[in-house]
Parts: sequence; structure tokens; C-alpha cells
Amino acid sequence: MTEKVLASWKDCSAKQAIVDVVTAATTPGPAFVEVADRIATFDNDGTLWVEQPMPPQFDFVFRTWEEEVKADPSLAAQQPYKALIEKDQQFFKGLAAQDPKVVSTLLEAFTRSWAGTTPEEFDAQVREWTRTVKHPTLGVPYVELVYRPMLELFDLLQTNDFRVFVCSGGGRDFMRVFAEETWGIPKESVIGSAAAYTYADGKLVRDRTLLGSLDLGAGKPEHIFAHTGRLPVFAGGNADVDIEMLQSARFALLVNHDDEEREFAYTTGAGTSLAKAKELGWTVVSMKNDWATMF
Repeated sequence: MTEKVLASWKDCSAKQAIVDVVTAATTPGPAFVEVADRIATFDNDGTLWVEQPMPPQFDFVFRTWEEEVKADPSLAAQQPYKALIEKDQQFFKGLAAQDPKVVSTLLEAFTRSWAGTTPEEFDAQVREWTRTVKHPTLGVPYVELVYRPMLELFDLLQTNDFRVFVCSGGGRDFMRVFAEETWGIPKESVIGSAAAYTYADGKLVRDRTLLGSLDLGAGKPEHIFAHTGRLPVFAGGNADVDIEMLQSARFALLVNHDDEEREFAYTTGAGTSLAKAKELGWTVVSMKNDWATMF
């Protein structure tokens, strides 16, 4: 069974750990999990697809902001437009590490840029981006840079009656646009940082404010519980901002980016989570050694 459904995984301890926990959760015994409680949650950037040199959503956002600065040059004096125009490396390092302060600044600007648009208008812009924009070094559309082993893991979990959710610090509505065709999960199974909406005169439009807190750090299990009424049995992440979500689950899977030939090798923003994995016995996936196929 495992060779068929986890075909891109090499025979390794991580693969065996996954099979063992799924088998235990679905077999009568002390580790059995009722179907209603079989919740699996996964980070997105760096866990399901490439996040270097920046999380893909910000490629989408920055293209819009460049046009906004052209239309209104005074924006160049404000963050995050200023960092974009000046190519502020410290700012971008914070983005690469998913520093909550940097991400918060970006998402606040993000809500302002699309305030007043309908869901249909926003979705159309994201779909155009997925069709036309390619990764700057790998040369293919971002939606083709989803990790095949993780999609196979989704299939294994869903076959065993787990409900799979994506829980990311990135924009919920951005991810929902391609969730069904890319990850094979319904858009309502996407949890993320989100803009508030206003419904008036028969029309739903995006607001200028964020809906609640950022979906980072402690915000992840908080949002998961608010969305599902449960905490996860199985959780997967790759960074320090995923620690609380991983701690909240019975089984934690941490993806380690150590494959510079097929993708990128880095520990930026992940040093604490790697140490925590060792301390708490989480399962660490070596992209280089454990995945036969990357994309």
C-alpha cells in the first residue's frame, strides 16, 4: 500500500512514521481516532510549495504594488512600498523568515490594495497570475512547484478519512483560488490570514481590515480550532512560525529544506523548529534524502 500511495517517498524512517501513525489512528486500539476527529493541518509556504526567494503570494502582491507606485509616487515613502522600491535586503530577509512584523506590514497593505473588490474580481487577478507568472529561477509557474510527496500524503490521509486543511500565514483568499485544482481539497478547507468582508446592497466586497489575528505562531492552532472546533491529530510545517501548530498535534511532521540541487537549501526561519523537533521527537523530512521526486 505505502509504495503505491507514497510513490515519491524513498523507504525511510519518515515514510514509515507516517504509515505507522495513520495505521494506528485507523485501527481499533489505544491510538484509534474517531473519524470526526481525524483532522490534519499543513502549512503552505515551504511545506507544500517553494517559498524561496520569497513566498509566492508576495510575487503576486509586489507586481500590483509596483503599478500602484507608478500611479502614485508618494507611496514610495511608505512601507512596504519603500522597501520594495529600495530593495531593502533586511526587509526581504524578514519576509523570507516569515517574521510576523514584516508579514503583518505586508498583509495590512495587501488589504488596503484590494479593499472594495469583489471575490470574483480578486479571484480573476490571482488566476491570471497563476497562468502567466513563472518562478524567477526555476522557470515554471508557481502552481507547478507544489511538492509531489506532500500531495501523495494528502491522498493517503484522505483515503483514511482524515479531513485535510491548509493553515498558512499567507492570504486565505489567495490560496482558495487554486486549492481545489492544485491540492485536491475544497476551498473551505483553507485557513489563513484574511481580510474582513462587507455585504451591502446585494454585493460582497473586501474590507480594509484584517479578520482577526495573523495566522502565524499561536494564531495557527487558534484559527484551526475556530474553523474546525478541534485541534489536529496530524500537522505538517517547515518553519518556526509553525511550532505551535505542530505542538498542538499528536503527530508532527517538519519538512527540512536541504536539497540545493532540486530546490533550495536553507534553515532561515527554521532553526528553532529543527531544535524543537529534536527535543520533542517530531518526524523530520529530509527533502534531499527522503523524496525521490520533488515536483
